[in-house]
Amino acid sequence: MSNDSESQIIHRKLETDVENPGVQIAEIVQDIEEKEATDLSTIYECVDGVLDHVFSTPPSPQAQMQIEFSYESYRITVHQDGEATFVKTN
Repeated sequence: MSNDSESQIIHRKLETDVENPGVQIAEIVQDIEEKEATDLSTIYECVDGVLDHVFSTPPSPQAQMQIEFSYESYRITVHQDGEATFVKTN
C-alpha cells in the first residue's frame, strides 16, 4: 500500500551547467501536469534568477545550499547539486 504523501513527491535532477536552469523547473511542472508552456505562469516571478546565481557561482559543497519556493501548486526544493523535489500542495 503506498503512502499518499509520498506519491505526491517527485524527484528530478537538474542540469546545473545550463544557461537558464529555471526553465527546467517550468518544463518539469509542464510535464507533470501535462500542460502547455503557455498555460503556466512565468517561472521568473518565483525565482527571478536565483537559480542562475547558485549554479553559476555555487557555494562550497559544505554549505549544502538549497532554495525553496512555490510554483504552479508545487513546493519546490532545489539543492546546489541540482537535486530537485516537487511536492504538490493542493
